[in-house]
Amino acid sequence: MPKKAICKITGEEFVLFDLEMEICERFGVPLPQISPTERFRSLMAFRNEWKLYRRKCDATGEEMLSAYSPKSPYKVYKNQIWWGDSWDALEYGRDFDFSKPFFDQLQELQLLVPREGTSIFNSENCDYNSHIRQSRNCYLNSLVAHCEDCYYSYWIVEDQNVFDSMVTNGSQLCYYCRNVNKSYQCFFLEESNNCSECYFCYQLQGCNHCIFSSNLANKSYYAFNKPCTRQEFEEIKNKYINGTFSSLEEGKKEYGKICQTANHRALHSLNCENVSGDNLYNCRNCENCFEAFDSEHCVNCVSLGEATFASNCYSAGWPNCPGPIYMALVSRGCQDIAFGNYNWFSSKIRYCENLNSCDSCFGCIGLRHKKYCIFNKQYSKEEYEKMVEKIIAHMKSAEEWGQFFPKSFSAFAYNETPAQDFFPLTKEEAIKKGFKWLDEDVNLTKPQTIEKIPADIKKCANCQKNYKIIEPEIKFYKNMHLPIPQLCPSCRHKERFNKRNPFQLFQRKCDHCGSEISSTYTKDRKEAVLCEKCYLENML
Repeated sequence: MPKKAICKITGEEFVLFDLEMEICERFGVPLPQISPTERFRSLMAFRNEWKLYRRKCDATGEEMLSAYSPKSPYKVYKNQIWWGDSWDALEYGRDFDFSKPFFDQLQELQLLVPREGTSIFNSENCDYNSHIRQSRNCYLNSLVAHCEDCYYSYWIVEDQNVFDSMVTNGSQLCYYCRNVNKSYQCFFLEESNNCSECYFCYQLQGCNHCIFSSNLANKSYYAFNKPCTRQEFEEIKNKYINGTFSSLEEGKKEYGKICQTANHRALHSLNCENVSGDNLYNCRNCENCFEAFDSEHCVNCVSLGEATFASNCYSAGWPNCPGPIYMALVSRGCQDIAFGNYNWFSSKIRYCENLNSCDSCFGCIGLRHKKYCIFNKQYSKEEYEKMVEKIIAHMKSAEEWGQFFPKSFSAFAYNETPAQDFFPLTKEEAIKKGFKWLDEDVNLTKPQTIEKIPADIKKCANCQKNYKIIEPEIKFYKNMHLPIPQLCPSCRHKERFNKRNPFQLFQRKCDHCGSEISSTYTKDRKEAVLCEKCYLENML
């Protein structure tokens, strides 16, 4: 039976699920003492997903792009060097000192072992991206797989010619879309699937040629939720999408009204069995999980893809993670992992970072194709097993065993990470919680005056920073009759992010039938939030 506990940080009550307790028992770790929200915050604070910096490679001295700022104390190598054979992480191996706390020693190792500058794999012309693989001709995106000619977008998969979008999959020629799948030439479309040429629309399924509409299924030529002729559709479209900034802004304002008056699904999960959470697809037996695909037996997780028996994880799978995985972020093709940070195709590891194809490692960083290592030092199987047992006992005596990495272990400041996007804090709040903070550089260069396309540099109307307009996006804007954005990529990213619901469930009532429902919409939201039955009954 689930248990209730009190969060040591917030004092709020939270639930310990049966599956969570089972996984803790399998790893021999104590039950969590902080709420799922605080666990998500801690995990996300270890990953820089969006910001890039120019700095020197610590191996060659050459300038490079990196997720690590020039002020970072860590050794950072160009990707070609980090993945090459010119260095070996075992060179930094050290003996475990039983007179010192485990975490103090691991932090010393952190500062010595080199890190890769950015996470770019098997991609062509994609240097200016974060966390991208199997893609080509992409620029300033983050969390990307199998995409081509995509720009300024976040968490996109198998897309082509997608600009300024978030959580899109299998789509083409899309602009400013969010949570959209398999759609074509859609602008300002949200939470929709299998649509084409739809503009300023919310929650559509299988629609085409719709504008300023919501809650439609399998409709063609609709404007303001009413049937229209082809000519009427084109006239409305051309009124708002004609290349002028003022017209597009008027369209965005009108669209804001559409979203406010639309019916909102309490939850956005499809083809699932025995789940709680939101935005789950083809999942079963998952508790309090969000943004998950093809996963089962998971609890308190965000971003899952083909993951099994994952508990308290951020980004597990992508590809398959057979589990179990506990308290880890960015686990790719891994199993039997506890307390990990960015590990690939590894198993039986504890308290490890940046391991690739490793097995049976404890407290290691940056190893590849290694086995039976502790603090980057090689052991025999027998020696390894004896040492691990002694180290765990040592950690238990210091109350370290079963705790995630301390906040000071994060290589990034809180405001460099998705934790700031999903769980925003002020500088004072972040520092009080023990996180780092990086003050922005206020010494901005003076922007050039831009009279007409082609443009080169613009000044953000919000943060006043300079940003560059590149030739492929100018071509896209011209072809699609869109104006050049007046906000920089970071501010546009924040604008989209602020429209997302939190990774938290709230109890409220269906605004139609009054039944009790769980939803990511809080009680004080003004939108009409409906249970699944009422929502489907009210679809046009």
